[in-house]
Amino acid sequence: MGSGAVQGELWGRAPGAWARWQEAQTRPLYEAALEAIEPLDGMALLDVGCGAGLALAMAAERGAQASGVDASEGLLKQAELAAPGAELHEGDLETLPFEADRFDRVTAFNSLQYAQDPEGAAYELARVVKPDGLVAVGNWGDPSRCETEVLFQALRALAPPPPGTPGPLALSGAGQLEALLASAGLEPVGGGEVTLTFSYPNLEAAWIGHSSAGPIQRVIDVAGEDAVRDALHAVLAPKARPDGSLHDQNVFRYVLTQPIQP
Repeated sequence: MGSGAVQGELWGRAPGAWARWQEAQTRPLYEAALEAIEPLDGMALLDVGCGAGLALAMAAERGAQASGVDASEGLLKQAELAAPGAELHEGDLETLPFEADRFDRVTAFNSLQYAQDPEGAAYELARVVKPDGLVAVGNWGDPSRCETEVLFQALRALAPPPPGTPGPLALSGAGQLEALLASAGLEPVGGGEVTLTFSYPNLEAAWIGHSSAGPIQRVIDVAGEDAVRDALHAVLAPKARPDGSLHDQNVFRYVLTQPIQP
């Protein structure tokens, strides 16, 4: 069984809020990774876990023939609006609905860590990219340098995840993502870090944005919305600036890989 059945439902509860408040703030990561896999003009590109479609739209602006796959029907509807010319599919990361060696470029942002089988999902990235293609995977960086990790810690205290449960920073340890991709036949050849500032005008906007994410929806299912809202306010309220706005700095990174030649 793949990740789609569970993750698609969780991530599909507030797709508009995710697109507006969360995915929009990830643009600098997408820009850095897409620049690293240039040229894109005329290239067939697949974004795995395409979410609300921002990365697809940015790739299409650079001339790519964009395709995307995601587990959430709701997020795919947002992606249709963001990237109307893209070929979109609903499905599991572990069983991509494409033939082997189809794409010149493959990206995966903030998605592999939610797969039921991350090794299987990484193998799928390697399977669908052409032998001379490039794969870029973006993810959270060092947890100690991510201010939002304090919120994640509070939520884990409310609903401790079972061992092996996917989470936002599940592949953020030093060398962890590189080792996963190498085991799937993808050789790391570059990468970089990007600082993202998650900004909200007030606590209510921060709640709307954060609670649109699948992992927080899972905690709400376990602990209840009131408990999760109280935890978020307890962590974020002391950080509010005089105008009420909130700003958390987080480090994200991307790893650039190419298929290992036999």
